[in-house]
Amino acid sequence: MIIEIATLDVQPGRAEEFAQAYRHVQDLLTASAGFRSVRLTRGVENPSRFVAVVEWDSVEAHEENFVKTERFSKFAAHLTPLMSAMPAVEHFADC
Repeated sequence: MIIEIATLDVQPGRAEEFAQAYRHVQDLLTASAGFRSVRLTRGVENPSRFVAVVEWDSVEAHEENFVKTERFSKFAAHLTPLMSAMPAVEHFADC
């Protein structure tokens, strides 16, 4: 299993709109082969920062079954206009 951590910085004052948009398009993510779970969290000290924690079967499942698909294009089209920067995305594995 791989854990994807995506740090998402949202334009000030648009955090609620972003959270709502994320809920609206989340099924585009969860429909991906190799997807296991997702959790979206919002910063306490910085409420314009979100962190998505996504579990995948593998890095390849994330990249091939989501990032390289039309579902990802639709997902990103709803969210990136609300963001102040491109997300920082990293993959992690249990030790």
